[in-house]
Amino acid sequence: MINKLVNKIKVTGAPIVVGLDPMMKFIPEHIQKKAFAEFGETLEGAAEAIFQYNKEIVDNIYDLVPAVKPQIAMYEQFGIPGLMAFKKTVDYCKSKDLVVIGDIKRGDIGSTSEAYAVGHLGKVQVGSNAYYGFDEDFATVNPYLGSDGVKPFIKVCKEENKGLFILVKTSNPSSGEFQDRKLSDADNRPLYEVVGEQVAKWGEEHMGESYSYIGAVVGATYPEMGKILRKVMPKSYILVPGYGAQGGKGADLVHFFNEDGLGAIVNSSRGIIAAYQQEKYAAFGPEHFAEASRAAVEDMKADIAEALNHR
Repeated sequence: MINKLVNKIKVTGAPIVVGLDPMMKFIPEHIQKKAFAEFGETLEGAAEAIFQYNKEIVDNIYDLVPAVKPQIAMYEQFGIPGLMAFKKTVDYCKSKDLVVIGDIKRGDIGSTSEAYAVGHLGKVQVGSNAYYGFDEDFATVNPYLGSDGVKPFIKVCKEENKGLFILVKTSNPSSGEFQDRKLSDADNRPLYEVVGEQVAKWGEEHMGESYSYIGAVVGATYPEMGKILRKVMPKSYILVPGYGAQGGKGADLVHFFNEDGLGAIVNSSRGIIAAYQQEKYAAFGPEHFAEASRAAVEDMKADIAEALNHR
């Protein structure tokens, strides 16, 4: 699957992943009204509105980008109907030949981690049959319980030719409380660098044509750390959150990429899916929200390309 992701990035010229992180405040009133007319102001109605919102955005951007990244918490808050909307979104995106990164940030040990891996990336055995659960192409994984929590995911990835993005240095303001801590007076490396080294080791055991199936998450809001981690993990694709709404911009991203212009894929969520609510794209209006999303993708693509051309 990493080979498909890299190839699609080359074809589109857009190292961009669109975060499908719907919230009700993002969904235009006309979509909500239609869903509520059919299902009422219920969890089912909310789930239908979410799916229709996602679908229209995907219809307008699938030819521009290689991948999408639905954040499962935005769906889980609506219970079982929300999870059904998550699954419908995954399936619809795959029908458009988009690579789907399940942003699930799972991290546990033993049989629990195995179950997460099977549910999101692999097949579960039911009697004599085996079924895919959510069936994303990649998943995000929290490694801070150690290798016990990661190896079950790697095992399933090898079986299914799928991939991981492992949290190394996240984009949130308080990430440094733990991730930046030095190991000891004798070993001055921060924790995130040690985790990055381990990601590189895991990746050596599961290589694609030019990059590993085991990638990393490194926030755009920490470009200098990204520069260090790019060297630590030369064969790992880096998923870069924090662009746009969290303050990251194209000029911050150049160190996340290798000299070949590959090696990183940049995420924008509400900056794209709720673009129509921004002053820059307000002229589109709620009725044409998905066209605003397309315009935001095109602007992001140009911003990143300009930054890479001038590095």
